[in-house]
Amino acid sequence: MNQQLLRRAERGMTTAEYTVGTLGACTIGGVLVKIGQSPWFGDLVKDLIGQIPDLLPF
Repeated sequence: MNQQLLRRAERGMTTAEYTVGTLGACTIGGVLVKIGQSPWFGDLVKDLIGQIPDLLPF
């Protein structure tokens, strides 16, 4: 009977862990979207893409 109680307790913990993980992933995703929409990030990406032909050996 003790094992059944432990399994119930673990079931709630995994749900809580999934919730915290999902919340963390959404937060990081929101921050990355906000950074990606900033003008300096767009300029950085354009500069990097512009430098790719200089890095290629052919």
